[in-house]
Amino acid sequence: MASESSSSSNTPYPIKTVVVLVQENRSFDHIMGWMKSLNPEINGVSPNQFSNPISTSDSNSNQLYFGDKSVYVVSDPGHSFQDIYEQIFGEPWTEQTAAQNLPPKMNGFAQNAERNQSGMSEAVMNGFIPDKVAVFKELVQEFALCDNWFASMPASTQPNRQYVHSATSHGLSGNDTKLLIEGMPQKTIFESLDEAGHSFGIYYQYPPATLYYRNLRKLKYLLHFHDFDLHFKKHCEEGNLPNYVVIEQRWYDLLSIPANDDHPSHDVSVGQKFIKEVYEALRASPQWNEMLFIITYDEHGGFYDHVPTPVTGVPSPDDLVGPAPYYFKFDRLGVRVPTILISPWIERGTVLHGPSGPYETSQFEHSSIPATVKKIFNLKEFLTKRDAWAGTFEGVLTRKTPRSDCPVTLGEPVKLRDDGPPDEAKLSEFQEELVQLAAVLNGDHRKETYPDKLVENMTVAEAAKYVTDAFKTFLDECDKARASGVSEDEIVVCATNSSSKSIASKLFSCLICDN
Repeated sequence: MASESSSSSNTPYPIKTVVVLVQENRSFDHIMGWMKSLNPEINGVSPNQFSNPISTSDSNSNQLYFGDKSVYVVSDPGHSFQDIYEQIFGEPWTEQTAAQNLPPKMNGFAQNAERNQSGMSEAVMNGFIPDKVAVFKELVQEFALCDNWFASMPASTQPNRQYVHSATSHGLSGNDTKLLIEGMPQKTIFESLDEAGHSFGIYYQYPPATLYYRNLRKLKYLLHFHDFDLHFKKHCEEGNLPNYVVIEQRWYDLLSIPANDDHPSHDVSVGQKFIKEVYEALRASPQWNEMLFIITYDEHGGFYDHVPTPVTGVPSPDDLVGPAPYYFKFDRLGVRVPTILISPWIERGTVLHGPSGPYETSQFEHSSIPATVKKIFNLKEFLTKRDAWAGTFEGVLTRKTPRSDCPVTLGEPVKLRDDGPPDEAKLSEFQEELVQLAAVLNGDHRKETYPDKLVENMTVAEAAKYVTDAFKTFLDECDKARASGVSEDEIVVCATNSSSKSIASKLFSCLICDN
């Protein structure tokens, strides 16, 4: 853990509540690139400006120019470590190419897309015109857009989401079943805030992905989890939002309740409606004038972006090395992603480019969130070497007084998908990981079906029911443990569900884990 003395400044920041919402799998150019037509200061795209060859090794290959034809995107492009390597460097990953330290040309997106599925390059090399993401259009015009924010590492969802609240993935570069069962062990910004006497709350719609952090499974921290539909607007209205608010989405795309996380093939307009709902609840809160709302995306999801990803001067958070065959040293960032900063202390139409420090190579990335939270709440120490290095964005709060002209409501988004989602659809990798997390919570991880057979033929509808039921089982057992006097610092590990229980398990159907 990297430490730093507390700031000597006695000037308090006007922010008392930081709200974080992390959407899924879209690049900056894909979502925000065409916002340049609204403000030329944005490092976005113009017609016929950027292209990718279908084959990087063929000098006569056709060039596919980045367009503005995205509407409802069905394709889920490749975003594994090896996919992203090819997208950034233009060559498939091998030990030989990795040793060459190639420059990031950002020219392998179309090639990689076609390697994964014929015709997918069309989806990868297009983005949304501003009117198709009208909620974002309005927020970009009203508040601040950061056009130089990168995913924390060139990998998929889970590793990048770890950085948002802990500035490390603790060596995770993909899905690791053993780590999933044990829970990620690193310290988080939640604990730093709690130690300093500040509050936090996690508002979930499905079992929260933040439970990948092992320590958040402790009985004392489970009291900070709130059902979004039951509590979020109520807490906003009452002025009872905690100092650090995390909002989690609906991850499963059902006909009755569509997903709102923006993960392909989910309808982005549903995500826009969700962001509108969150913004309007925050705007109506008596806490609004002391609030900073951050919207970002965990990673680019395989969609094109033209800005080269930083590959030098990036410190490893904790000197861990990823597993074979890549042995990733966590010393370069991922692809650029959209990030909007919202507060009445921000001037209209602000564009935030690169940070001014703390180091010459510092960048905005997901670790910038805990780094900025540390500054705002004057916390004692950084979590890792990465948030000590990451750029902070409190400087975007430039006003001497809060604005009174922030919109109270936002426009209605236009539906982009003609039909509804199929409940029998197969699971994405992220959805599978959430099922596996739920199995850890309810004790099913001890069954022979865990981890792969459990999700092998599971549909989206089945998964949604499974994770909801599993989380309820976990919470019920935690309530029993708390009522029986178990220490608040303990973690409840549920017994495996079985039709025949031992006498011991009938008496108490959970175990207490203290390591």
